Amino acid sequence: MASHAHAELAPVELSALMSLGIPEAQLSGSSQTVVTGISLDSRDVNPGDMFAAITGHKSHGLQFVAEAIERGAVAILTDTAGWTKINSESSLELQIPVLAIPDARKWMGAVANLIYGRSVEKLRLLGVTGTNGKTTTATMIEAALKASGRATAFIGTTGVRIGADVLNSSRTTPEATTLHELFAQMCDLGASDVVMEVSSHAMSEHRVGGIHFEIVGFTNLSQDHLDYHITMENYFKAKRSLFHRDFASRGVVCIDSAWGERLVAETDIPISTVTATGKQADWSIERTSLTKAKISGPLGEQVEVELQMPGEFNRANAVLAYAMLRLIDIPSQEIVSALKTVHVAGRLEKIQGSNGAAGIEGFVDYAHTPDAVQRVLTAVRELTKGQVIAVMGAGGDRDATKRPLMGQLAASLADQLIITDDNPRSENPALIRSEILAGVNEASKVPSKSIHEVADRALAVTTAVRLARPGDVVVVLGKGHELGQEIAGVMTPFDDRVVLELALEEINAGVR
Repeated sequence: MASHAHAELAPVELSALMSLGIPEAQLSGSSQTVVTGISLDSRDVNPGDMFAAITGHKSHGLQFVAEAIERGAVAILTDTAGWTKINSESSLELQIPVLAIPDARKWMGAVANLIYGRSVEKLRLLGVTGTNGKTTTATMIEAALKASGRATAFIGTTGVRIGADVLNSSRTTPEATTLHELFAQMCDLGASDVVMEVSSHAMSEHRVGGIHFEIVGFTNLSQDHLDYHITMENYFKAKRSLFHRDFASRGVVCIDSAWGERLVAETDIPISTVTATGKQADWSIERTSLTKAKISGPLGEQVEVELQMPGEFNRANAVLAYAMLRLIDIPSQEIVSALKTVHVAGRLEKIQGSNGAAGIEGFVDYAHTPDAVQRVLTAVRELTKGQVIAVMGAGGDRDATKRPLMGQLAASLADQLIITDDNPRSENPALIRSEILAGVNEASKVPSKSIHEVADRALAVTTAVRLARPGDVVVVLGKGHELGQEIAGVMTPFDDRVVLELALEEINAGVR
């Protein structure tokens, strides 16, 4: 964030932070020192800030304390490891106060909340978590809140929006320090409601500390992030922790997976349930045509909704959004009119040039888990009597165990499959492709002539379009809204939507 000049925010004395009642907190230096902001990144420190120098994934923040002080940090927040280091190394004799908190990351949200004037407490927060569907559900909620006249803000995978202002964000759920500064900005700009995607990493790393949601929603849980969580049980527990009275007043859970059913049984807040598969739930959605569906709710409530985004999984997202909004008293008709308009960047996004002279339909989707691949390919099958031609890779430096599963599902659900590179990052791209292909080989009855390996992603997309005939659908999976491709530490501009649109234009112009 560029500046800490927020309306009506009084500077906070370190003595106020000490009065938060944090167990075993220690302070060296003047307790009268005032701070006007807090940052975890030394590069983002502004004059008057406290710099949070804590244990990170790769290094300790104390390595960057000199830069933070040079940029104007007036105090340091650290953890037990940092406090020990400061007191044992003469080279770290700091001339500014140091606040030491044993479990600093856990308390970061409470500290940031106080520094930023408890701004979050002036906002109504709605949170969405789950493996797939967070962005779509949250965007549906945002659209309906806007339609009902609320001043909204959004935090998620596609960035941060405060009214008409759009800010970039590198994480689905930013760090606690950034979040609380954002809440202060939102208050400055008159926001009333904030819709947030809440990731499992955020729950595990206490990024939503000092935050309380009026309502939270759960989409689904399927294999992803096991490089971080190791087991599905750990992954589930991270998601489940949001559905606790410390973080939320009430919840809405999609019970179409066993994980959803288990979540309902294991929370301590009031829960409403939703389904898109005909289970017994408080709210249900049933497809009535290609684009329309009927939502049924408590007390006999029934309403027809029209959705721009096809597929059972998008109907599940819609009923989750609808139920959350109704439970905070947003009128039904305002939700229905908003749902009709929602498109989400890179989420089953129909590409310009689709159904042109060549009669080929093109979609781009962010699907990068086995479950998402299955859901998207099943959804596009609803749209065509022709072939489904899929382009897919898998990200490097992420959960590798999902790659063969993605290959197996894609091969069994698509008529033609092109395996290509996604974001290999630091990994060998050929090795990633071979791991996907190992799963392809497990998909029984898949003819080898329908499987293609094309390393260059742009060429893979063009190849898919050239394989297509009138009435076919080409769907490019994995990167969705992303604007770059990361190979060996180098980020190159790349947009699946642009590449697919160019390939469709060529075909429509008669070039094969």
